[in-house]
Formats: sequence, C-alpha cells, structure tokens
Amino acid sequence: MTAASQAEQVRLLVARTFEELGARVPNELDLHETLLVENQSLLARSYRTNRMMAMWLVGAGVVQFYDDDGVMLRTVNLLKELRPRRAAA
Repeated sequence: MTAASQAEQVRLLVARTFEELGARVPNELDLHETLLVENQSLLARSYRTNRMMAMWLVGAGVVQFYDDDGVMLRTVNLLKELRPRRAAA
C-alpha cells in the first residue's frame, strides 16, 4: 500500500466515523485537513468538520476522535481497520 492510498483510506474512515458519531459529512473532501510535520517527518494529520475533530497519530497507527469540547469519543486502531488491498492479477 502506498502512503497516498493509505491517507485516502484514512480520510474515508474518518468521514464515515464522523457520520457514525452524528456529524454531517457530504463528501470526504469537505474535511479540513492539517499536517503536523517535525524535522521533515509527518507526525500527525488532523481532520475537522462541524464541531468534531480527528487526529491520526501516524507513528502509533491510531485515529482519535474528539468532540468540540475536547472529549475523546472513539479511538480506531488502523492496523485492525485498514487491510492492505491486493492488486488484481
């Protein structure tokens, strides 16, 4: 799996989870995304939508979901949720 396809899968997972938690996400491209980079290494990506935020801790392989007050609503382990996709032969 390439880094780009993994980022796309995480964005879709975030959009789907936001909707499960009650946020309206018409399209995963409607998410406001920011990157946290330190010493040329990507540490995290955060995603925002109407009164919710998710943080993908890249090194830990988890996405944490928060409400507008900073209360953690859910943690998703990406090693369990994202399975590598096999290419068709």
